[in-house]
Amino acid sequence: MACLHVARNHFSSGEFKLSLKALDMGLIMGGLTLRDDLNSCIKKVSNALREKDFSSSNNNNNSTEEGQKKSELFGDQEIISCQHFNLPEVRCCNYYPRRSLSCKKVGRKSGLSLERFLRDHFLCGSPVIISDCMVHWPAKNKWNDMNYLKRIAGFRTVPVEVGKNYLCPEWKQELITFSEFLERISSNECSSEDTTYLAQHQLFDQILELRQDILIPDYCFAGDGEIRSINAWIGPAGTVTPLHNDPHHNILAQVVGKKYIRLYPASLSEDLYPHMESMLSNSSQVDLDNIDEKAFPKVMDLDFVDCILEEGEMLYIPPKWWHYVRSLSTSFSVSFWWSDTGNSQGS
Repeated sequence: MACLHVARNHFSSGEFKLSLKALDMGLIMGGLTLRDDLNSCIKKVSNALREKDFSSSNNNNNSTEEGQKKSELFGDQEIISCQHFNLPEVRCCNYYPRRSLSCKKVGRKSGLSLERFLRDHFLCGSPVIISDCMVHWPAKNKWNDMNYLKRIAGFRTVPVEVGKNYLCPEWKQELITFSEFLERISSNECSSEDTTYLAQHQLFDQILELRQDILIPDYCFAGDGEIRSINAWIGPAGTVTPLHNDPHHNILAQVVGKKYIRLYPASLSEDLYPHMESMLSNSSQVDLDNIDEKAFPKVMDLDFVDCILEEGEMLYIPPKWWHYVRSLSTSFSVSFWWSDTGNSQGS
């Protein structure tokens, strides 16, 4: 309610960016009670902001007859060059954790039917890569264009993580605009301690225009359960999610770029040295990028499966399977968590 009042005051003063920031704070920090009101106001402020920018752009360019002719020809459509992300792949062998791609790899299946997914993977808890399953997603083409993302969500405020990963003492969180975030990940070096990562954020509940670019995979309705969370994971090459497990079924959709992923079955939990603190009990004490063999001797000989998840592929991760994830390029991923009828409790 406070964010709505602050946003109204800024809007009345013509401070549209500040108004939008206040509304985003309401979405990020508040509950569900006034979400419809916040989204309605966001639509109004966003339209006013776009009109203001469009008018400013026209004032700067209306001196040429060519600009006027283009405006008449294309109406309100914005003419903008497509600026794609630079996606250099990391190929250094020492960039991967030890023993990577040396054991059993996750299998790939194309055109996997829901029946076969249930029988061969869901019921028995077996990871699988599903290819050729995102060709109909608008995000598949749109999210490679930085200008599209800036135009749709550039002024929106989002929470980001800064640092190697959430287990490091220097790790912190910030609130910045989506445009500022995109600029950071376009220029970040993968060895930087200031690596910025938009991780496990319900971006599509906040920015509804981006939600229209994705579709919930049919596999997520296996088990007659319900969707628990749809999260965005966006960052440059080198971003790492340390070894951990989640309580729900998970489809990780790789929309842009590629990732290295290692998985250990839930049966090996004790040998992966989970943190004792309840808040981190689903995270391993083992840093796979720099394993302390004396402190964690059991992990050295454990079997695992791993893969490089390519752009346009989805990975099914069963509940409680431990997984480590490293981006090999600028990467946009979407995770779909769902629970089945036998595991319908909240996380």
